[in-house]
Amino acid sequence: MRIEKANTDDHQILTKITKKSKVFWGYSEEQMAQWNDTLTITKEYIKTNFAFKLIKENQVIGYYSYFNTEKTIIKLDNLFILPQYIGKGFGNYLMDDFLIRIKENRDIKKIILDADPNAEKFYQKFGFETIGQLETSIKNRFLPVMELKFIKPL
Repeated sequence: MRIEKANTDDHQILTKITKKSKVFWGYSEEQMAQWNDTLTITKEYIKTNFAFKLIKENQVIGYYSYFNTEKTIIKLDNLFILPQYIGKGFGNYLMDDFLIRIKENRDIKKIILDADPNAEKFYQKFGFETIGQLETSIKNRFLPVMELKFIKPL
């Protein structure tokens, strides 16, 4: 098992993983159709952001992506695993890799993300705190807005 930088040729597999993972949480076909553009990972997205794929037995089974919103703030934009691997520690493996990678940059002071409501507890395990809510296109559904602050030693 390994994690490596995604390349533009990975856009279709990353899109497939994103959509299959969302379906796993019970979203309707109608909702998935509304989110089609949002859940599509393009070649341009991979070129302009940081994206890393998880490979198990020569198959891409998950990924994460992020970007800088400011010099000191990172936004974790995506973290998805194929449904058959959810709940088996692969999300933790991706998150650990992401946090190690980010902590190597001494300038980063915090990570922010908009979590799927089903993933809020997952991010809390890593120290993220819910600091707000973002209204979605689904009535009475809100995304937890979360952050993880880094306290740097003097």
